[in-house]
Amino acid sequence: MGKTMTSTFVKAGNTAEFSDGAKKKVMVNGKEIMLARVGNNYYALDNRCPHMGGDLSMGKLEGTVITCPRHGSQFDIRDGKNLRWTNWTGAVKAISQIVKSPRPAKTYRIKVEGSDILVEV
Repeated sequence: MGKTMTSTFVKAGNTAEFSDGAKKKVMVNGKEIMLARVGNNYYALDNRCPHMGGDLSMGKLEGTVITCPRHGSQFDIRDGKNLRWTNWTGAVKAISQIVKSPRPAKTYRIKVEGSDILVEV
């Protein structure tokens, strides 16, 4: 029989820390995660951009789209979907997609208990 991986919800923040549109970097079980609030919903995804490791918590959040401050990659924080791989154009963009193909950002399930924001890791 193979090993089964179990996940656990771990406290990552407090709802009082987040106004609508707020985001921040947190460490959860050794993972660097970006927490964000949009409306009354909370989201969690890997804080490091899968393109070249930019700090997503330092990027611009517009609605549910986070833009990496390093090369302009964009992701939907609801599901991690890659919306734009870079803001590069022409040959540079084509070469960059061959070297490192577009992929989504990893997201994590969230639940709120009282004022605690819990992330499943």
